[in-house]
Amino acid sequence: MRRAVLVAAAVLATAVAGALLAAPGRAAPPAVEIHKVDAGSFSPRPGTPVFMLALGLDGGRPGIDGDRSDAIHLIGVNPSTGTGSMLNIPRDTYVNIPGHGQSKINDAYALGGPDLAARTIEQLTGAHVSFVLGLRFDPFQQLVDEVGGLDVNVPMPMHDHFSGADFNPGPAHLSGAAALSFARDRHLDGGDLTRSDHQGLLILAALAKVRGEHPGATGVAHYLAVLGRHVSVSNVTPLDLYRLGRLALTIDPAAIRSVVLPARLGQVGPASVVFVGPGADSLFADLRDDAVLQAH
Repeated sequence: MRRAVLVAAAVLATAVAGALLAAPGRAAPPAVEIHKVDAGSFSPRPGTPVFMLALGLDGGRPGIDGDRSDAIHLIGVNPSTGTGSMLNIPRDTYVNIPGHGQSKINDAYALGGPDLAARTIEQLTGAHVSFVLGLRFDPFQQLVDEVGGLDVNVPMPMHDHFSGADFNPGPAHLSGAAALSFARDRHLDGGDLTRSDHQGLLILAALAKVRGEHPGATGVAHYLAVLGRHVSVSNVTPLDLYRLGRLALTIDPAAIRSVVLPARLGQVGPASVVFVGPGADSLFADLRDDAVLQAH
């Protein structure tokens, strides 16, 4: 397994580096944008957790001016154990955005790109973000189709004509279009809180797809090569990609604890927002020390 991980990580670095060199001729926006926040080389160390911020970007959709983060997930990984946690943060969470005052958290990306989004999450949780992974919704559909779809256990009835979600509870194999509908449906009990949880399920399903269906080096390399065709990077070297890919492929999706930010729905003027709720501070402390939730 260790050899498979090393080979697959090398393929990721090669594939994405190739995509980066070809970027000037890219005909369409990439499905995934990887941005390294830190200035130095990425080098995960045993005992030191690594935090990544995964964002679903809604730019390019009708009526949307610029990019906002429609899905927000803080993923913490413990390099020593291959375990970790994922904190799902509703897009309407009302927080302080550094240099801009109080606003919905999804405005941070629109105001200052991935760096300000990372700083906003760090200020909220106290966890240092090393990478920001931006997923664009429409190209995301093609990426999901190229890897053969995603398997998700739908937790509740979902029949929403606004998002196109039409699912019964239970195991479901989702195409790219179906996965997007699943991620966008917010007309559910819990609204934005429930949608954030469902988006987290898709992230875990994608990781499980790479690790579980084709565990050998050849199968994993195929998925990473597909990913390389849909990726752009900024402030990232091939060595960073190798180390990031190696870290990602040592994680067991079943060992990732997924939780939604403790929160409550509310209003600020005419706007519906989500306020950080009781218990959030202790959750943040539990998460940031080793990326493993032990008391939550």
